[in-house]
Amino acid sequence: MIAILDLGISNIGSLNQAFAQVGLNGKLTRSAADIRAAKAVILPGVGAYRDAMACLRDNGLIEELRLAAKSGKPFLGICLGMQLLATQSEEHGRYDGLGVLPGKITLLPESDRVRVPNIGWCDVAPARAGILFPEGTETRSFYFVHSYHFVPEDSRAIAATISTGNARFAASVEAGNVFGVQFHPEKSQDAGLDLLSRYVHHLRQSGCYEQ
Repeated sequence: MIAILDLGISNIGSLNQAFAQVGLNGKLTRSAADIRAAKAVILPGVGAYRDAMACLRDNGLIEELRLAAKSGKPFLGICLGMQLLATQSEEHGRYDGLGVLPGKITLLPESDRVRVPNIGWCDVAPARAGILFPEGTETRSFYFVHSYHFVPEDSRAIAATISTGNARFAASVEAGNVFGVQFHPEKSQDAGLDLLSRYVHHLRQSGCYEQ
């Protein structure tokens, strides 16, 4: 069973449909027991960091998610879900995250060329070969809605980047069994479906999912 967290903090219907299109029928849940039993976990989210962590805490899921990541299960964070993987966020204060991928969440720097929030299509360039962006993957456009970005302690965790002005930021992270994408694959048309398809293929190859 693949657990897709449904905490009312994401457009879960569209995401679930996108996964179904690429052959994954996950279980929408907010149950700690389901996370414990799952072979892989998907954590989507939109909105404020503080509110999302409070929602996880109120549902008794923080420690279960940390244990799931430590256990070696494939763990994918999407949009705010990727940011929740970090150690801490600076969004409207300082708030602890799940801490499964050391790093911090900080505000995008605004400039003449960059508006915050960053909303719309951005070119995502692979930073290295991995599961989500294998060798030979070309730069493609994905849909973003965010004001903050993930800065991993170890830059080798960055799987792909976007360029805003003169700076580059993490658009995706990958470290062992932990994966994250800042963009919305379910809103990114063919590029998003292709990425989700690669992730589902990885789950099958890992023996985590059979349809």
